[in-house]
Amino acid sequence: MSKRLKFSDEIRRAVAESGLSQYAVCRALGLNPAQLSRFMAGKGWIGQDYLDALAELLGLHVTTSKPRKVK
Repeated sequence: MSKRLKFSDEIRRAVAESGLSQYAVCRALGLNPAQLSRFMAGKGWIGQDYLDALAELLGLHVTTSKPRKVK
C-alpha cells in the first residue's frame, strides 16, 4: 500500500517540479513569501483564491475528499 502524501508535500513537490522559485510563485500570485513558506511546511493556510491561482499556475487539479473520522 502506498503512503498518501500530505497536501503541503504535494504542493512543495509541484513547485519544485515547475522550475519556479518560491519567490517567483509568490510574485505571480501576489502572496507574501512567509505565508507560502508556512503553507508549504504544513504550518499555515492560504485562502481559496490563492489555492485556485496556485493550482492554475502549477497545472494542478485539486479535489477534496470526505474527512476521515479520527478515533
